Order: sequence, then C-alpha cells, then structure tokens
Amino acid sequence: MMQIIFKHPEFMIPILILLSLSIICQISMGVLCHKLILESENMSSTANKSLQQLKLKFSSCCQLHEGMSNISIFVDKYMNQLKIGGFSLSVMKHLSGQLVLLSILISGIGACRGIIAGESILYIVPYYIISFLGLYCYFAISSLVDIVGKTQILRTNLIDYLENHLVSRLEQTTLDLKLVRGEADAKAEENTRLAEENAQIKEHMPIEENAPKAGPAADKPEESVLSHSEAKELESLLREFLV
Repeated sequence: MMQIIFKHPEFMIPILILLSLSIICQISMGVLCHKLILESENMSSTANKSLQQLKLKFSSCCQLHEGMSNISIFVDKYMNQLKIGGFSLSVMKHLSGQLVLLSILISGIGACRGIIAGESILYIVPYYIISFLGLYCYFAISSLVDIVGKTQILRTNLIDYLENHLVSRLEQTTLDLKLVRGEADAKAEENTRLAEENAQIKEHMPIEENAPKAGPAADKPEESVLSHSEAKELESLLREFLV
C-alpha cells in the first residue's frame, strides 16, 4: 500500500485528505450536538453562551410581544443558526458527504489511469479498496454520530424548557411587576389626594393678620406719665385756681 501511495501521491494523498476531512466534519457535528444536549438538560444554570443568548432573546421577545405563540419555530430558527467554523450543521452534513464522493471520484480516476497505463492489478485494486473503506467509515461514523437524532433531542429539550419553565417564570415576573407598579401608582394617587385636601383646607382658613396679640401685655393698663407726688401738686394747684 505504501508503495502505491508513493508511486501515485497525486491521487492517494488527496483521497486520504478528503476522507479525513469528511470524518472530522461528522465528529465535529456529533461533539457539538452532544455538548448542547448535556447543557440543555440543565438550562437554568447553563454556562453555554449560545444557550444563554437563546434564553435572553426569548425573554426579550416575550416581553415585547407579551408572549410567544410559535416556540417551535423560534427553536428551529436557533437550530438553523448553529455553526461550526462559519458553517451551519446542514452545510457541514452536506459537505461531509460531498468530500466522500469527491474522494471516490479521485479513486476512480486513478484506477482508470492505471488501467490505461497498463499497470498491474496490484496498483489498481487499492483504489477500490480505499473507496469501499471510505464509504464504510463515512456511513459507520454517520450512524454512530446520528446528527438527525441528536438534533431532534436537542430541539425537544429546548422546546420543553422554553414552553414549560421559562414562559411560566416570565409570566410570574410580569405579574409581580404589574402588582408593584399598581401599588406604587396607588400610593402616588393617595399622596396627591392628601396634598390637594391640605391645600383646600388652608385656602378656607381665616386670615387674622391685624388681630391684636393676646397676652399679658394686652391686659396691662397704660402707665401714668406723672409720678404720685407731682399728681398731688397738680391737684392742689387746680383747686386753688378754681376756688
């Protein structure tokens, strides 16, 4: 086999690279889905940024539209946005299959070239062997990874959490906020009413700006200007003058 690889590296090396890339694509999708499934089992305390963004976006949509009726569509849109290296899961799946088919095509071209060149069957059969092994590895890993099954499990977990847990929490939070706002508004109205009543009472109270002040000073008689002796002298003079 090594002799064939070194004799026709222009065919064997691309075939092996394409098969390896196809297997890597399958494994990468399986690892991503498996990780998300484990995180979705405990969505309330997940540390996955993608799932945290999902919860935040869902909460924002529920608050803006006062509920979410198409949760399954929301989850499907999230699933379509899952990417590996800039490629979505559907693109990665198709890319993996195309890489296998391209490797088989190169194997067929190499085998045809060997037949035309009159090479020994020893140098032609390995192309077919590699092609069959590549197909076997592709389908075996595809069945083990089971992207379709894993995506369905992930979708079910997300819909269950959003519909049966997060929606009820958001509704309870919204109800609590409404109650708090209602109590605050009632207190504000009560304070406004009391202020208006106090203002009306002050307006109807009599104003006594010029009223005399009550107190000991008001009850005191005015003190005489003359002293007692001077008053007697004045009284005696008046008597003499009148007599």
